[in-house]
Amino acid sequence: MAPTNPVLTRLTIVVAGILGGGGVMAAAAASHGGDGTNLGPIAMVCLAHGPALLALGLSSLPGRLFDAAAILLGLGTLVFAGDLLARQYLGHAAFPMAAPIGGVGMIGGWLAVIVGGLFSRAVGK
Repeated sequence: MAPTNPVLTRLTIVVAGILGGGGVMAAAAASHGGDGTNLGPIAMVCLAHGPALLALGLSSLPGRLFDAAAILLGLGTLVFAGDLLARQYLGHAAFPMAAPIGGVGMIGGWLAVIVGGLFSRAVGK
């Protein structure tokens, strides 16, 4: 079994913490009134993907599919949530097509998890 990339592992865990903390902050902000239209979805997406990234980071599963899953889930979630945050507080998108690009990244990350789960020799050892 090849060792995982320690830099990617560390970044995956750091991004998981950022997403988890950001999700809690978005949920808290949404509960304190005002127009929190985008805060609920930010909280939901961050609190779903943060623990998934933490699991990927701590699993030490080797292979490009799991590395790709971590990168796609992390970047996709940051871009998607960042765009919703910009829309909430700045009144405009972070950049054109940011939310769909982030969403496609997240979906791609989950597809990489599926394929890795089906075909990785390291799963189940």
